Amino acid sequence: MKAIASTTITYPIVETFHSIQGEGSWTGVSAFFIRLAGCDVHCPWCDQKESWTIKPYPQQSVEELATLAKQANPAIVVITGGEPLMYDLDPLTKQLRGLGLQLHLETSGTHQFSGHFDWVTFSPKPFKLPHDSIYPQVNELKVVIASQLDLQWAQQQGTKVPLGTIKYLQPEWHTPDSQQLIYDFVLQYPDWRISLQMHKFLGVR
Repeated sequence: MKAIASTTITYPIVETFHSIQGEGSWTGVSAFFIRLAGCDVHCPWCDQKESWTIKPYPQQSVEELATLAKQANPAIVVITGGEPLMYDLDPLTKQLRGLGLQLHLETSGTHQFSGHFDWVTFSPKPFKLPHDSIYPQVNELKVVIASQLDLQWAQQQGTKVPLGTIKYLQPEWHTPDSQQLIYDFVLQYPDWRISLQMHKFLGVR
């Protein structure tokens, strides 16, 4: 009898956990996070460097991930990384949406856009340029600031996102001077806002 090939779709997963969204427009909201492994951007100040590689992490099926997310009963499900757009996210988002879950994406946008989301947070990095397909999808632009050059990068990226996109500047956690840079900038450019990493102040994931 001929064996039937498996059609189970899996992704390499660093972790899944239920917490609050700590950044941006949805700060404080109950969120279930799915952190995919693998990233080719390699920001020097990244606080998730363990997610850069794929090899140590188990593959989990879309069915398993959807079950975990539904059981958590969150307000939103956040797909993050690493860089999640390294993968075709259509199967995963289809499975999650089938359970009535609200889906958010956090991405640097360096690969072809895929998946179906209710909210897209775009955090572009100058270390690897974004793919053009990301710009029409953006609901929230969030740029990490460590220096004056990052502010120039943020302004450049701000001209490419849709009108009405919420635009945030976020201090790099280990660069205290960035807070003053952002404060002064926001006073001068009122279409930008400050985003703080609430979860770090609270000491939660």
